[in-house]
Amino acid sequence: MATLTADLTEPLDTRAFDVPPFAHACVEAAGDAWGASFDHPFVHALADGSLDAERFTFYQMQDARYLEAFADASALISTRCPDPDDKLWFIDAARLALVVEGELHAGYGEQLGYDAEAIRALTLTPNNRAYQNHMISTAERGTLVEATAALTPCPWLYVELGQRLERAMGEVPDDHPYAEWLAMYRDPEFNEYMDNLLERLQRFAEAADDAARARAREAFVVSLRYEWMFWEQAWTQQEWPV
Repeated sequence: MATLTADLTEPLDTRAFDVPPFAHACVEAAGDAWGASFDHPFVHALADGSLDAERFTFYQMQDARYLEAFADASALISTRCPDPDDKLWFIDAARLALVVEGELHAGYGEQLGYDAEAIRALTLTPNNRAYQNHMISTAERGTLVEATAALTPCPWLYVELGQRLERAMGEVPDDHPYAEWLAMYRDPEFNEYMDNLLERLQRFAEAADDAARARAREAFVVSLRYEWMFWEQAWTQQEWPV
């Protein structure tokens, strides 16, 4: 089994991408919430291949709908960027969420028996809906640094997970049931994505006032908590109680 640890003492400057000061501050504000996802039983079962197909299917379908909201939030942020390069980067981030990760979902859909129509008809879990609402409302009403901070935990945690798994288990066995998923998030190209995202987070933080930076740190922490809750809702196959 690939053993992951939520090692909060591991220096952030050991990453394959730069972690600027404001990103450091966001992680410090998160406390135990940073890294908690790595210790979730869903993640451990995904890593060692013991995760049952029903739970993985539940996760994948909910994630496909989450990525639509991530793309919407990225697109909203792009409309608020005065710099054309920033505007284009967030447009590309929206496209990446829909196209590149969508291809992964489509491939597993063929294997597991769901398609785009089934995803459209899906009832969002309470956790998924709340996370989406958090991202969209922050993108609409928050400052640029707040909106970007709310988006950051999702890609950061997945890239971090991919790199931790690579260190823990080495090459993914060909017969691993989730080999494509594991391979995707250890792709070195995501390091460039993170460099670009965290550089923008830092720049937006520098342009903001203290109150906006405090709200941005809070938005980051809330998204981190929702990331853990996303694994949880898939592990328990969450339903609405009424």
